[in-house]
Amino acid sequence: MLPFQSSYRAHEMLSTQVAEATIRAMRRVGRGPVTGLPLAFSITTGDNVDNTQYNELRWQIDLLDGKRIVPDSGDPTKYEGVSDQAVYDVRYWHPDGPPPGQAADLPTANFGFPRMPGLLDACRRPFHARGIGMPWMSVFGNHDGLLQGNVPANPLVSPVTTGNTKIYDLPPNTDIVTLAGWLLKGDPRGLQTLFGGPTRPVTADPNRRPLSRMETIAEHFNSTGKPHGHGYSAWNLATGNAYYTFTKGRVRGIALDTVNPFGGAEGSIDETQLAWLTQKLKAGSRHYLDESGRVVRGGKHDRLFVIFSHHTIDSMDNDAGTGRVLGPQVRDLLLRFPNVVLWVNGHTHRNQVIAHKRKKSAKAPGGFWEVNTASHIDWPQQARTVELVDNRDGTLSIFATMVDHAGPTSYGKNPKSPLDLASLSRELGANDWQDRGPFPAGQDGRRGLIEDRNVELLVPAPFRF
Repeated sequence: MLPFQSSYRAHEMLSTQVAEATIRAMRRVGRGPVTGLPLAFSITTGDNVDNTQYNELRWQIDLLDGKRIVPDSGDPTKYEGVSDQAVYDVRYWHPDGPPPGQAADLPTANFGFPRMPGLLDACRRPFHARGIGMPWMSVFGNHDGLLQGNVPANPLVSPVTTGNTKIYDLPPNTDIVTLAGWLLKGDPRGLQTLFGGPTRPVTADPNRRPLSRMETIAEHFNSTGKPHGHGYSAWNLATGNAYYTFTKGRVRGIALDTVNPFGGAEGSIDETQLAWLTQKLKAGSRHYLDESGRVVRGGKHDRLFVIFSHHTIDSMDNDAGTGRVLGPQVRDLLLRFPNVVLWVNGHTHRNQVIAHKRKKSAKAPGGFWEVNTASHIDWPQQARTVELVDNRDGTLSIFATMVDHAGPTSYGKNPKSPLDLASLSRELGANDWQDRGPFPAGQDGRRGLIEDRNVELLVPAPFRF
């Protein structure tokens, strides 16, 4: 529960290898599976890091740019975390097995997790990333902007993340509901309780420092990849706003920042961003619908709009703070603009495709599609290609195709390479005992329904191309 969901995964020490395997898979694909055209760009839909940390953000940028990756922190000669034997806790998976005389950990004893001596060294081994090999952009997610994706930044946290002690449990008899309320409200008792839990020694590392939204934006300019700033511009640097637009031919991409700075894992936007979004939509639509459903004239040129965000419409229900705009209001705004055909997002770690139809009484038929893609950290560790096609018959097709990462189906007895380690991560993710259904009929866990994966989605063409 809040604020601790997504706080631990047995395979999280393999995250950089999974990202590398995903990047290699996208490079192998190279072209749209339907059109055969070169992929125009790649975009990550948020939660590019786990805990707003500088070292995590550098891994993401350097992986996409094709740099040398050192997936480690603190002491470069040893793993320091909950999976080693320095402090043995049976609730965590320990691939080296238990210390002499101790019982097996619960993931091994109850769920068949393997013994893999040497894994904690293999996962830290440096490697040279392949690089995405195309323009790439990022969207801001709750884990990019909030501590553990839930809690606003606090100056008391930085000494803990960069220091020489690691908290690995809550104090005895902690009331988790009360603690969650304190943390989400910024009550000092929340951090005091967290910091009062049992700790273990680790090696201090200033690269684990938390980043502000402004610092995260600025770091995207420290990159050899294209485009410069990866969607962010001088305006973002000046204002600290993490939303932006970009153009590919007749398509205008709009990247929203749906993170609520007041805290909470779910999303929303503020009224300023809503006004900005409305202005961008009007400027790229020669005609649209006003609030009463009448057709009105907009800008001089038509653009085809694709919206990108971290949160889904349904998960934009976080009204913490003041002046927050929730998902249904944003959806209703988009439905007034026939040029909007697609909203691409993440957050739920689940493949899902949803149709948002305009009212039958509206003078412009159709609506837009919402396409959500599973994450790279949880099973099934997939990405997705999206192609927009003018059918020349008054309709557009949106082809969405799933892409498995490049990790092989078998990782062998002693996985060491990034791809073999990614393969192991996928298997462990599928066996996550914290995420075991029951799932709705027809669904394969986070893979979703068949209709949520490889699909052709039709919309009326809003203008002639």
